[in-house]
Amino acid sequence: MAILIYLFINALSLLAYAYDKHKAIEGKWRTRESTLLFFGFIGPWGAVIGMFRFHHKTQKPKFKLNFLFLILHIIGIALLINYYLL
Repeated sequence: MAILIYLFINALSLLAYAYDKHKAIEGKWRTRESTLLFFGFIGPWGAVIGMFRFHHKTQKPKFKLNFLFLILHIIGIALLINYYLL
């Protein structure tokens, strides 16, 4: 169940980046950067994929934090696997 929730959160993160890119193209009101970074914190896989898939926020320095969040998630997942499976 936890895996499905994690996948859902990352899908929401991806959709948040897609939605913001769509709004940027249309010249409409956008999602706050703090909101996008929050999505990157809780769902970094979706955020990083969204950044590159939609060419969105890749040049903004603060969005490099998504890579740090991704590394932290990978470490956390590895620790959980190590604790529960080994």
